Amino acid sequence: MDVESCTIGDLPDWGEACVDDLLATLLEEKSFPCTFAVAAARKKALRFAFIESAKDPDRWGPLPDVINEYLRVYKSIDRDTSLVVFFRPEPEPAPLSSYFSRFWDVLQYLHRKDAQPWPSGLPDDPGEAMWEFSFSGEPMFVVCNTPAHTRRRSRHSPGMLITFQPRWVFEGLEPDSPRGSSARRVIRNRIRRFDGMEPASQLGDYGDANNLEWKGYFLPDANDEDFRHCPFHQKKTREIGVHQVVVNGRRQYSLWPSGRRLPSGWSPAGFRGDRQACLAHIEEQWTDMRPLAV
Repeated sequence: MDVESCTIGDLPDWGEACVDDLLATLLEEKSFPCTFAVAAARKKALRFAFIESAKDPDRWGPLPDVINEYLRVYKSIDRDTSLVVFFRPEPEPAPLSSYFSRFWDVLQYLHRKDAQPWPSGLPDDPGEAMWEFSFSGEPMFVVCNTPAHTRRRSRHSPGMLITFQPRWVFEGLEPDSPRGSSARRVIRNRIRRFDGMEPASQLGDYGDANNLEWKGYFLPDANDEDFRHCPFHQKKTREIGVHQVVVNGRRQYSLWPSGRRLPSGWSPAGFRGDRQACLAHIEEQWTDMRPLAV
């Protein structure tokens, strides 16, 4: 695989080794449980991104733009696609509880930086069955792998990595569909072989009243363990008087009320504030002509 052509953002000198290790696991380990990930690897439908630190939020700045770029193109890649975000491996692995905190800190960071409103059809509370993480208006299933997962091999990686799978990937694979039931049965059998243990009880069916989606994002390392509390907190979906700077494909800038869904063809430019601050920012960034109204 040409790693560079499948990378969104910068490819650091440590990046290719991380991708090689992941692909070896997906393609050479015959019973790797996630058949969707294996199919994506075979089709070269995985996209990669690299972040310099899992524990320093000051290094997470590129991540919102990376995810926005992926969400802009993912439906043109393949139905079996995912975005895999690698965080630079550390010399000494941290305890599993530390990675749990870092993982949710990353999702909380993305949520704070998200210029789009939370989808109206999704609950705000992770304690509800239909809740799942969303960014830029796109619901998605999120999976975290860490070096501290030593017993649950299917969640192990040399450095922390987070995989983002848009809900669109799973359309037609609902629990009550024949394809969905078959896929879950195959995956659970492969988990038994690959991990040498029963599938985690936290891996339920999305939307099942007895299942909490967030619990499947970051699994404990053994079946007699559990993370009982989700640290994710919903922000207000609408900030009165706050605008964001937006840009279209022709690099034309404008402003748009924060919390309102963007019109087609426009995306966040990464700046928010009151109307005057946004207009001043546009004047700095767009020097060739005046902004057009959205």
